[in-house]
Amino acid sequence: MLLPGATIGVLGGGQLGRMMAIAARQMGYRIVVLDPSGRCPTAQVADGTVVGALDDAASAIHLAKQVDVITLDTEHVPADVLDQLEQYAPVRPSPRVLRTIQDRLVQKQFLDARGLPQAAWAPADDLDAALAKVGRPAIAKVRRAGYDGKGQVRIEDDASVIQRLRGEPAVVEELVRFTREISVVLARGLRGDIAIYPIAENVHRKHVLHTTRAPAPNAPAKAAELAVAVAEALDHVGVIAVEMFELPGGALLVNEIAPRTHNSGHYTYGACATSQFEQHVRAICGLPLGDPRALTGAVMVNLIGDLWAKGPPRWAAVLERPEARLHLYGKDLAAPGRKMGHVTLLDDDTDRALRTAEELIDVLGSDSAHGHAGL
Repeated sequence: MLLPGATIGVLGGGQLGRMMAIAARQMGYRIVVLDPSGRCPTAQVADGTVVGALDDAASAIHLAKQVDVITLDTEHVPADVLDQLEQYAPVRPSPRVLRTIQDRLVQKQFLDARGLPQAAWAPADDLDAALAKVGRPAIAKVRRAGYDGKGQVRIEDDASVIQRLRGEPAVVEELVRFTREISVVLARGLRGDIAIYPIAENVHRKHVLHTTRAPAPNAPAKAAELAVAVAEALDHVGVIAVEMFELPGGALLVNEIAPRTHNSGHYTYGACATSQFEQHVRAICGLPLGDPRALTGAVMVNLIGDLWAKGPPRWAAVLERPEARLHLYGKDLAAPGRKMGHVTLLDDDTDRALRTAEELIDVLGSDSAHGHAGL
């Protein structure tokens, strides 16, 4: 058990690392982060920063020598690098977990081998055979480094569209006609103990998460069982998110597995007794897991860089609402499609909170909302 005063190393300095670092420092831990930018969101709240690429083993080892445990805010750190770090400090989640998750082909084979449900799929090596199996339309996805819709191509009638993936190894999936997308965020401790957060309902825009509502109305209990089965099969330690499609008949398909804190779990920061970020710290440090129960209903809405197109949004529109919690990530450049922050609305009436979220996005993105940087 690593008690407060120990040092946590974080590979990747994005917003997930930032919120984890804030929780860890509040608990009395120190944070050292590795990131290509010394101005990354996590570095702004860390005790130390190692500037280097996430695939640079020398930089990662430099971090490892300063810390008591190593974790990450992105699953795109090469597993081979993590292997080298284990001789200096425990790595949680383990390199084996990352090896399974980082390659979509390996991840899908892992799910199939354990009888866990997912969309029909096939390797894209023989595209004609793959499409014969999954049908059209279909989705081609690169095997590595795809996220938020990046590295994905919809295939209708023109099979040559696969060339748009620039020849990268890919898999082909059937196009699932789902009724909604849900996610289960849970934590698994060193001793196999489990803490499950309320199931969330997610809406995406342009492949990027737009809103999360928790608890999801009429959430299927089997979703939690499925997520636990994934975490235990991986022998995962830490927070993990399992995104699923819910089909018209109520069946569930695993869509994505994220072995880390997750965008759809941001609502836990304020709406639950223990946030996903504190929970992750507890898990990787071998502490007892905290209480995941909801204190209130909540809706989280992402703030995407497009809102800054004409200047800083008018934050007074958010701050004047007593149920709203504003989280900005400290990123230097607001680019289209880039996650710059989020707002959590704490309200047991989640239908009302969803309406409020859309109203806020409309106001923040309107012409009259900009030019008030001080608000």
